[in-house]
Amino acid sequence: MAMGLEQIYTEVVSEHAREPENKHDLDCATCSLKGHNPSCGDEIVLHLDVENGIVKDASFTGIGCAISQASTDIMIDLIRGKQVAEARDLARKFIGMIKGDITDESELEPLDEALALKDIRHMPARVKCAVLAWHTLDMALDDKGKK
Repeated sequence: MAMGLEQIYTEVVSEHAREPENKHDLDCATCSLKGHNPSCGDEIVLHLDVENGIVKDASFTGIGCAISQASTDIMIDLIRGKQVAEARDLARKFIGMIKGDITDESELEPLDEALALKDIRHMPARVKCAVLAWHTLDMALDDKGKK
């Protein structure tokens, strides 16, 4: 029996939450910034190695629900190797998708696996969990997390 699209998306989120490949310290980080969601206790520290305007590497540490952990892990896969402007644009698109401000599928296409979190917008209590890492990324790239 073929898996429905919704099942595939649920599996993507579950896989990233269960075994986040990007959850570890990053010794070469040029910037680290803590993101906190007081409403549910999610707390991540985003570690970025930004050099010459490129996100060379990234990782995260911290604790949180499956949605915040999966969203952070997926985000890092997407931004690694990207120019800072491109990473910021991905954050803008993701936050816009979750808020329901951006619905054009072609504009959202670059979000790739992060599209698995699209329906979170229908769960208001979980929206902050999904966008935590993306807001933290945006602030970190604003020089708030420079070492």
